[in-house]
Amino acid sequence: MKALPGSRTVRVGPHRLAGWLDGFAERHGDPQVRVAEQELVLLAPDGARARIALAWGPVDGIDPLAELIESVTRQRIVGALIVRRKAHAVGVFDGDVLVRGRHGSHYVQGRTKAGGWSQQRYARRRTNQAERSFEAAAEDAAAVLLPEIDRIEALITGGDRTAVAAVLAQPGLARLADPSLRRGFGVFAVPDPNARVLAGFGEVFRQVPIELNELA
Repeated sequence: MKALPGSRTVRVGPHRLAGWLDGFAERHGDPQVRVAEQELVLLAPDGARARIALAWGPVDGIDPLAELIESVTRQRIVGALIVRRKAHAVGVFDGDVLVRGRHGSHYVQGRTKAGGWSQQRYARRRTNQAERSFEAAAEDAAAVLLPEIDRIEALITGGDRTAVAAVLAQPGLARLADPSLRRGFGVFAVPDPNARVLAGFGEVFRQVPIELNELA
């Protein structure tokens, strides 16, 4: 869902969404509800607009707001992959509860200001260290996520976009790399992953992003 000019995005916990929708109507008047395949749009009488992506699939339009609330609050089995150069974490969530996970940290040399041959040597070493880091992340992804591949409804990723892509490109992870499994969630910006970051990731990815125009 491409952001519109002048808009801002708020993130609402799934169990707070019903109250947020009621508050939007109280502040701006009862909105028209327009439903497309990938998004639901609220158009209020005062010009306020809210767009909500339908990451878990379309609603049929009979009672779209109730269906949206049911969709985002439903308990789902979801895989998680968080990768940065110096750390990774993988897990399986039931709702926002981590039921299985692994994490690891890696030494990757920082950038150097040295020039010439020394800079090239450091760059090669840093690249090799990052590759070993990604290989370790791929091993954990295979061990934790592939046994659940037929159960998980989505693979939610976090960390660094390039690092995530490097891990999913590793041999044996083709099923995890299937774009349809990502459901358009993108890559969540989170700190270097550890046990705490992984355990809290369920609350992060279950929040509902709502794009608001300047009048909302």
